[in-house]
Amino acid sequence: MPTQAAVQAYYGQELTGTADLKTSACCDADAVPDWLRPLLARIHPDVLQRYYGCGLVCPPLLEGCRILDLGSGSGRDVYALAQLVGPNGSVVGVDMTAEQLTVARAHLDFHAEQFGYANVSFLEGTIEALEALPLEPGSFDVIVSNCVLNLSTDKAAVLRGVKRLLKPGGEMYFSDVYVDRRLPEAVRRDPVLYGECLGGALYWNDFLRLAKGAGFHDPRLVNDREIQITEPALAPLVGEARFYSATYRLFHITELEDACEDHGQAVIYRGTIPHHPHRFDLDGHHAIETGRVFPVCGNSFRMLQATRFAPHFSFVGDFSRHYGLFPGCGSSLPFTGVATTSASGGVLVSGSCC
Repeated sequence: MPTQAAVQAYYGQELTGTADLKTSACCDADAVPDWLRPLLARIHPDVLQRYYGCGLVCPPLLEGCRILDLGSGSGRDVYALAQLVGPNGSVVGVDMTAEQLTVARAHLDFHAEQFGYANVSFLEGTIEALEALPLEPGSFDVIVSNCVLNLSTDKAAVLRGVKRLLKPGGEMYFSDVYVDRRLPEAVRRDPVLYGECLGGALYWNDFLRLAKGAGFHDPRLVNDREIQITEPALAPLVGEARFYSATYRLFHITELEDACEDHGQAVIYRGTIPHHPHRFDLDGHHAIETGRVFPVCGNSFRMLQATRFAPHFSFVGDFSRHYGLFPGCGSSLPFTGVATTSASGGVLVSGSCC
């Protein structure tokens, strides 16, 4: 597996801009929602030009939140999130590539003037050793990362660090690249495939195991798309492996179970989350319409009741009764590749809990 130094060299020296990428893995192919476009338009062109993310990591209801961006690069997501949290919130970016941090820090004053406040900072360090940075445990409402976990040399350490830094009820909301099988060593060691976010992609079921091992017992898939590898020199190397860009959310809620249990509960969305007047999408299987009684499992109930979303819902039922497992809670490949697109650019399927 390539070293951290190799990753630093690839993103700090070999790539000079988004156009240098050789695949569609590390680029934002999701449709940007209309409400977010004005925020991106206020970000400095130098920052935008060195963007290498694979998704959209702007979950709803961020005003006043404290956010950590892992592998923040030149700072595009940090500066977008800074506008969403507002003057009472803050965003910290962490990156190990000096060249990327130079770009991000060079435009701190520019963005403070654009936004009318300064609420951004950047730290140099590795996401595998978050405990070495001056960050207080339990101090973040939301932690994001955009196409970074696959580049990590110790993914389990990253998730453990995230769990340590999240407040109870906080969440990790992140986009990354996954694959439908474990990759052979030759693919995992190829420096270009690794730098392009493919060689280090996790087999999806191994990711679920790592997440649960770190204490995130019920990872939720928000949306996904299949990645097309069109570079002639790279496509033969990966063979029949299929890659997906996917967004997951992991909640720091101790009481979550490892399966979707039915306690006869339901929620009613009040339609009060900004930019989501008609429906709130908890994940790809929970498109909750405003005013409609929506049956949920115990985990989904807690993901709404024990988090920042609670004031926007009414809750029906408790945990005094149990009716078994929710139908359809299985363990097959979770990615759809093609499905209905939500207003926020996510891939959604309405219906049962799982």
